[in-house]
Amino acid sequence: MQRFRLVPALLALAAFVVPTSTAQAQDELVVSLSSDPTSLFMPRTSDRTASNAAWSLFDSLVWIDDDGNLVPALATDWTISDDGTEYVFELREGVTFHNGETFDAESVVATWETGQDESNDYASAFSAADLVEAIDPYTVRITTPEPNAIFLTTMANNWAMVPPAYIREVGLDAFAQDPVGTGPFRFVERTPGERIVMEANPNYWADGLPRVDRLVYRVIPDGSTRLAAIQTGDVDVANRLTPDQVTALEGSDDVEVVSYLNDRVYYVAFKNMGAGVGTPLEDRRVRQALNFGLDRFGINQAIFSGQANAAPGFVVEGNLGYDADAMQPFPYDPDRARELLAEAGYEDGFEITMGCPADGYVNINEVCQAIASSLGQIGVDVEVDFQTTNAYWSEPNYAVTGPMYVDSWSSEFGEAIPRLDGALTPGNYYNTWEDERIADLIQEIQREVDRDARAELYGEMHELMREDPPFIYLYQPVIFEAIDADLEGYQPRAAEEYYLRSVGFAD
Repeated sequence: MQRFRLVPALLALAAFVVPTSTAQAQDELVVSLSSDPTSLFMPRTSDRTASNAAWSLFDSLVWIDDDGNLVPALATDWTISDDGTEYVFELREGVTFHNGETFDAESVVATWETGQDESNDYASAFSAADLVEAIDPYTVRITTPEPNAIFLTTMANNWAMVPPAYIREVGLDAFAQDPVGTGPFRFVERTPGERIVMEANPNYWADGLPRVDRLVYRVIPDGSTRLAAIQTGDVDVANRLTPDQVTALEGSDDVEVVSYLNDRVYYVAFKNMGAGVGTPLEDRRVRQALNFGLDRFGINQAIFSGQANAAPGFVVEGNLGYDADAMQPFPYDPDRARELLAEAGYEDGFEITMGCPADGYVNINEVCQAIASSLGQIGVDVEVDFQTTNAYWSEPNYAVTGPMYVDSWSSEFGEAIPRLDGALTPGNYYNTWEDERIADLIQEIQREVDRDARAELYGEMHELMREDPPFIYLYQPVIFEAIDADLEGYQPRAAEEYYLRSVGFAD
């Protein structure tokens, strides 16, 4: 991660913002969100923006620290059986939820039970365990059906502890509207599409945290408006800015720019279910043609000023098993694309619809239009269907989109398995492509506890997903954010996740 200061400039953009205050109190932290979170109930947080906001309210049993180590959180210690299928956690005593309920072993059981509800986007993160049982009030045993190399990291990133009595009383839908956790902040109010307000948890179990009294998330979908908001001091963190936008901050003593390579792959996904059945996408040669026929290099240069890597697949730079020599992106070869289309019987091309999450990511609207334009050069007429992010991610299997759609998937711990599992394991909420060979290899990766052996399996997966691609692979971007220069402790990670309990202002 790089940090650098740039000099003030461009007051003209300030006109895009209607200030909510002339200056933020230093006991209040204001963070922009590029989209309105779908939910603050962790199993239903469809994207990074939503999960970042929600984690301020919750804790898990274990946590991944800034150095990537698994460390205690609401569990103080744990043991793993020799066969790797049984975990026994010792729980932290004296912790209460925001509503006064005591955190104990029954909370862990309730978290597992409610997390598996089929209405949740990420129920699969909880079904990784087949039994959770309280041994005594502060000891819990969790068993998995087979060894799972990523079970603890899955738990750290998904198992946000919930209060059993409250969630059973109100139900999941009402809980999502008025969430209660043990986290550093407690929920105060939410105005959909505008803001989420939280206040410090005075009984937080970690001494001295959080560092601010009040946390406000402001929903600002437009990047230019986020830029203006950091310049005027209306927000303290402005995320998902473009390379061009941050140059406008050059010379500022009040703003610091943060940049890092994102562990996220953008792609055009295909469906072989629902709207994808009976389309040309069922032919492997067509999907290869679309990969050869897309000028991803030109898109990266034109839209991101070259601040993105062309994605070779789902295993990218920074991931376990990544091999820069062996894992090259598809070249831009429109002639080869036309040959493959002709071999598949589509020498005159075809028409198809592609969904796009409007304003859901940096420059994504422009990317979707550029994809349509590029594929048009090989005779594929793409109609772009823009939808709001809340609608886009509202239905299982992207039911609101046609046979192709644009999206992305990140990974929080340096391996491709979260996006492989999430997008390609049959039965998962966001799965739209089923391939038994890929599904079997995903399971093999999850079971393999030897890191070197797992790296080799990622190489096999890359080859399989290149020969018979379920996606058009687009790019891996560099992230640009801007923060108040007086802010301390802000440490975004490669998947854009951040935790605000240790963030405060310099005296």
